[in-house]
Amino acid sequence: MGAAPIDQALLWRQMIDEAACCGDPIMGRLMRTSIHAHDGFANALAGLIGRKLADQTVPAEALCELAASAHADEPDIVAAAAADLVAIRERDPACPDFVTPFLYFKGFQALQIYRVAHFLWVNGRRHLAQHLQSRCSEMFGLDVHPAARIGRRVLIDHGTGIVIGETAVLEDDVSMLQGVTLGGTGKNIGDRHPKIRRGVLIGAGATILGNIEIGTCAKIGAGSIVLESVKPYTTVVGNPARPVGTRHSNMPSLTMDQTLPPVDYII
Repeated sequence: MGAAPIDQALLWRQMIDEAACCGDPIMGRLMRTSIHAHDGFANALAGLIGRKLADQTVPAEALCELAASAHADEPDIVAAAAADLVAIRERDPACPDFVTPFLYFKGFQALQIYRVAHFLWVNGRRHLAQHLQSRCSEMFGLDVHPAARIGRRVLIDHGTGIVIGETAVLEDDVSMLQGVTLGGTGKNIGDRHPKIRRGVLIGAGATILGNIEIGTCAKIGAGSIVLESVKPYTTVVGNPARPVGTRHSNMPSLTMDQTLPPVDYII
């Protein structure tokens, strides 16, 4: 069962209140442009995407209109973005409110750019989708292929160095830290990237390669190289990654607990 949809109107009112509490005169213009100038969460999100990706070739206004059009045609994009924002607030101890990740967390911003690019990709506008991917990679150091399939309530913490390949799948409630690669194993074409099931936590610097499945609520230790499928509720570490400790019973992506379980695992 998925979580209940986020009340976007309530979320937006909270963000307006948070932005109003910023008394720094230098930041006042940013708050006005990014928050107070908009009439809702979707409009502000489109504006954010436009400002972040604009260059001399494609101006901010055109990109804002593009994102707004995608949001209007596919409202689930905005619903997923709201769910992502709430997930960050709940899981990240460095996140004091909703405005902070919206304005400053590149993991959140890159994920919302991906969502628009994915919409363009599945609707046949592939060069434009790849332009958004390329600009996002240039700006944020994250490379997410627009054909990948990513669910809701996803946390990409810090974000630097993330690579997600074309046929990768991330289900709902996944959390990952910086430097994670979801890649292929060579020049094979077709379905060649990992499938990350619900509730998985992927530690910093982990590399997961090939068309393998990381089972529900598994935990991938930092720096691990994963070349084989991982069973649900299992912790793996090392190069190559191997199961360690006892099977856990929680959803590690929500607790963000990267400690190892007791070491009495029986393979």
